[in-house]
Amino acid sequence: MSTYELKADPRKIFGRKVKALRRSGIIPGNVFGPKTKSQALQFDAKQLTKIVNSAGETSLVNLRIEGETKAHPVLIAGYHVDPVTGILLHVDLHEVDLKQKTTASVPIKVVGESPAIALGKILVVMHNEVEVQALPADLPESIELDATLLKEVGNSFLAKDLKFDRTKIELLTGEEETIAAVQEPAEEPEPVVEEESPDTDKPAEEATPEKESAGEPAGEDK
Repeated sequence: MSTYELKADPRKIFGRKVKALRRSGIIPGNVFGPKTKSQALQFDAKQLTKIVNSAGETSLVNLRIEGETKAHPVLIAGYHVDPVTGILLHVDLHEVDLKQKTTASVPIKVVGESPAIALGKILVVMHNEVEVQALPADLPESIELDATLLKEVGNSFLAKDLKFDRTKIELLTGEEETIAAVQEPAEEPEPVVEEESPDTDKPAEEATPEKESAGEPAGEDK
């Protein structure tokens, strides 16, 4: 797996003032870990964005903090982006012990195409990632799912069918969990035909006046 290099400076600006940092091309963040006291940092926006997009959350990053001689092995624990612009706003880094196993969510990468697609069926992916445990250096960037093995409706790919080095990586997601399956496409509802309403534009028929009884003046009570 790839290892990335990331430079950082200690950060002394907090709160609303970090907006000024972002405008100058600097992204705020933090590093923490079981044996690491949380430390506020700041990063070059271009370098950090490139690493976040490339490394994901399972690739080791060598964090080099200005003023320190020792590099910190970290994983990207999380990050925030602007929901409108997609610009990176903040990052959290988790320092790991290279000799101790860690838990991570590994993306599922679908490769190939199910033969059922050509027959009008659909491939539904239920899980885009699985949870595993391994030494930091053994964490895979992704785990492949071979869609060519799913040939007809009813075929499914379970977590236990995923191929990876199980001598180094322990699958924490349930073995019988369905990752993907071939299904029939959803039937579209038939269009509803509205019945034409009666013509209400015709003028109402004039009421026929009641005939008065012979010998009884109209409007008088008996």
